[in-house]
Amino acid sequence: MQIDTSSEGQTVISTFEMTPGTCTDVLEALQDAYAQVIRHQPGFRGVAIHVNDAQTRIATYSQWRSREDFQAMLRTTEMRTRNRAIAGMCARFEPVMYDVAATYAPD
Repeated sequence: MQIDTSSEGQTVISTFEMTPGTCTDVLEALQDAYAQVIRHQPGFRGVAIHVNDAQTRIATYSQWRSREDFQAMLRTTEMRTRNRAIAGMCARFEPVMYDVAATYAPD
């Protein structure tokens, strides 16, 4: 996975807000979804999963070949079921599609 303004594709940043007591459950559900289902979907390029130190937020940064590939994954029966379960553990769950506008690296 490479973050680059010249690469074609769709970037999706999803945020999940939860209590510290449910963070491990949400993290395990996300890891299982990526390992068992999402990484095998057409157009999936990669993901990074981040957890804040208070264990109240998880953010995922994923890249897809296209917006349509990401949306097709969301529409599968398996992911609809998994997303309902994950959303049920969260106070808030928001996937948002982005375009990479700029990148910076050390000299």
